[in-house]
Amino acid sequence: MNHSHIKLVASEIAVLWTAYMNDSMAKCILGFMLQHIEDPDIKKGVQIAYNLSLSHLEKLEAIFLNEQYAKPNGFTQRDVNMNAPCLFSDTFCLTYVNHMAKTGLLAYGGFVSMSVREDIREYFIQGLTETSVLYDKTIHIALAKGIYIKPPYIEVPKETDYIDTKKYFSGVKILNNPRPLNSVEISHLFMNVQTNAIGTKLALSFAQTSPTKEVQQFLLRGKDISDKHIKVFSKVLVDNNITVPGSPDVCVSNSTTQTFSDKLIMFHMSLLNAAGTGNYATAAAASQRTDLVLNYERLSLEIGQYAKDGAFLMIQNNWLEQPPGTQDREALAKNKGLK
Repeated sequence: MNHSHIKLVASEIAVLWTAYMNDSMAKCILGFMLQHIEDPDIKKGVQIAYNLSLSHLEKLEAIFLNEQYAKPNGFTQRDVNMNAPCLFSDTFCLTYVNHMAKTGLLAYGGFVSMSVREDIREYFIQGLTETSVLYDKTIHIALAKGIYIKPPYIEVPKETDYIDTKKYFSGVKILNNPRPLNSVEISHLFMNVQTNAIGTKLALSFAQTSPTKEVQQFLLRGKDISDKHIKVFSKVLVDNNITVPGSPDVCVSNSTTQTFSDKLIMFHMSLLNAAGTGNYATAAAASQRTDLVLNYERLSLEIGQYAKDGAFLMIQNNWLEQPPGTQDREALAKNKGLK
């Protein structure tokens, strides 16, 4: 079907722009990883992710051309030093791709729901399917190699039950200990420990390779925030006699050679901040103990301030590409006589 007569709506313009920015960043990072991965199975999984990014960029550029939509600058080979020494372990590369696939599943689901035109919906539905396959593939590889960290085990329920007291929602230790965590709460606590662990390693790797002092300080601050959040969530699990699963060998090398541009690094950190805020909001809504909700809310505020400071740093250095928007009509009216 020819869709040339149907204009893109605002939400479609937004998700196409976002998808291009994300895939152009992924192309740079995954391309660099592939230069150094030694394990053939892990390399195969990362290669699938890299090929998807290339394919997505080609399709998005075709849409931009057809719609006379100014292609975003995004990120190019100028944003990555392919000759830099190895920065990430093979295990980290696989863990990173698996984590980004999880994030991609949420993103593509949202993109589909924000798309109206048939061809745009089809593009994002296909992207959702491809990302699902990638997620499945990376888990399969990690499980086969014994490096996939599973959530904690609890007993399978043998009968159903109902909440019969308001105390179920209390998490404040005054007279009695808070009730044990339920499976939903455990799931979110575990997930947020894992995502912060990945954030810590990324922030550290970016900090040690960035040549800019302000960026280094910002990244190290982010590492400290992630470490703090890991401790908060881990303590809740430990206090409930739940073992906090360890992390796989997701180490970074001691390379200090600039690998990625500061613009790409800061954009990636903004993505992690947005994903973290979304994860905490979802966890707060799903958790029924008040202490957990309060933790997620106060830690979200910390991420929000950190993200705001990051945005200001990007603006100061002309690294923050502006999303498409409407023109300021009042400014046009006021300035039309000044030409």
